[in-house]
Amino acid sequence: MVSGEKLAANARLRATLAAVAPGTKLREGLERVLRGRTGALVVLGYDKTVESLCTGGFVLDVEFSATGMRELAKMDGAIVCDRDGDRILLAGVHLMPDSGIATTEAGTRHRTAERVARQTGLPVISVSQSMNTIALYVGESRYILEHTASILSRANQALATLERYKLRLDEVTSTLSALEIEDLVTVRDVAAVLQRLEMVLRIATEIEDYVLELGTDGRLLSLQLDELVAGVEQERELVVRDYLPPGRRARSPEAVLADVDALSATDLLDIATVIRPLGVGGAESLDSAVSPRGYRLLAKVPRLPGTVVERLVDHFGTLQKLLAAGIDDLQAVDGVGDTRARSVREGLSRLAESSILERYV
Repeated sequence: MVSGEKLAANARLRATLAAVAPGTKLREGLERVLRGRTGALVVLGYDKTVESLCTGGFVLDVEFSATGMRELAKMDGAIVCDRDGDRILLAGVHLMPDSGIATTEAGTRHRTAERVARQTGLPVISVSQSMNTIALYVGESRYILEHTASILSRANQALATLERYKLRLDEVTSTLSALEIEDLVTVRDVAAVLQRLEMVLRIATEIEDYVLELGTDGRLLSLQLDELVAGVEQERELVVRDYLPPGRRARSPEAVLADVDALSATDLLDIATVIRPLGVGGAESLDSAVSPRGYRLLAKVPRLPGTVVERLVDHFGTLQKLLAAGIDDLQAVDGVGDTRARSVREGLSRLAESSILERYV
């Protein structure tokens, strides 16, 4: 499982990427410096620690502007902005970080940037005059900003991959629905669906990083991503709730999903490993029969509140008993009147018919 410290570091890096994404004033300023080939060293944030590292320079405390950054970068010194990059606080500053801090960089500007980032915990940006690159230093992380065209190319490749995986996911979920109706589900079938759900979400997460880095240039990509992954997260939770073994020591769906999230890319390719966190067995149990509780199919019934779904599942226990229940049986559940009972009965009947037709026609 990913540690809290690593998650926090990733969140800081993502926040910095958002601050320098295309369309922001800060990115425009950095691009101007890059085109001018003067280089720059920019610290995002000012506190007592940063103050102790600063010598020389002068105080500005003016509103940030891209042209202002470009002109100030011509001087041989660092620029210190506020945390949000809205104001330029200092310019022409000589930074003196602790020389004992380890660094893998060779250039003076980059060595200073890495050490200041590690010592202060604040984001530091280094624009290389000779390499024509923009590097972000956030804590222990170093990230090179790429040109928009390169990011878009990789993002579109990832989106095409996501579309193929989503198509396969739709196929296996439809098969699972038909098998649930016929009460022919095996552990292997559940594992295949859970595996595909996780794969789709991981590809989507990668694309989300591209969208973040693209800023305003990633709006169309974001819309396509939202359309493709709509409901996938909920579907994954419902599958886990459907097949999680009951009992006093039963694990929570959140714990199971956390374990699935923690699987490596290699482990994710093995369905026996994917299904293990669910607690229904491993490789030796893949052909064992299992029965769903009915959460996933009930979620497809229109206008059925979550509280009513919980009561129906608690009352009947399995999907097969729900499918066999008549109007009077459904009305025996608290909160299910005549109208809602008919809606549930008709909704499940339509789902059963369409699932069987999709499988055999």
